[in-house]
Amino acid sequence: MEEDLQWVREVLAGNKQAYAHIINKYKNPLYATILRMTRNPQDAQDFVQDAFLKVYHQLGKYKETGSFSSWLYRVAINHCMDEFRKKRYHSTQVELGEEQVIDSNHPEVVFLKKEKHRQLERLLATLPEDERLIMLLRYANELSYDEISELTDVPLSTVRNKLHRAKKKMRDTVKREGGYFHELSNDR
Repeated sequence: MEEDLQWVREVLAGNKQAYAHIINKYKNPLYATILRMTRNPQDAQDFVQDAFLKVYHQLGKYKETGSFSSWLYRVAINHCMDEFRKKRYHSTQVELGEEQVIDSNHPEVVFLKKEKHRQLERLLATLPEDERLIMLLRYANELSYDEISELTDVPLSTVRNKLHRAKKKMRDTVKREGGYFHELSNDR
């Protein structure tokens, strides 16, 4: 976090090259979050680029009281939500390629990871947008409940409730449609 503050201060002092450090640190986790929101790799790339431009132009508004990562995610997710509200964006689900999902080349591992990923994506797609976003922030981006609350402007108790409800809905879907998703039984 201190490293982030140093880079922000350098950018604000005129060192535009320091912004590359911020982009390199956050581009992959931000892309993963936005990809799960849009379910379209090309749109996710465009939204990430737009979000980094927006963050750059709003960097002077960042108050050093909260974590920089939470602020960055808030700007990026708000940008996406604005695009959704403008109805300029229509989600079309695209099957993610194997290389985007796994690292191992073993056929059995490839198959199992791909199937697990497909099941998780289907389960997430059944959730309302607000619950899906909170699940992604918690489990894909590993943010704390407090960070999610700060990022989404949702009270901490509501974040906990939405996570609980989302996991319950996903578990119920797995039970109803068959199969077992081990991670849903772990209460992290």
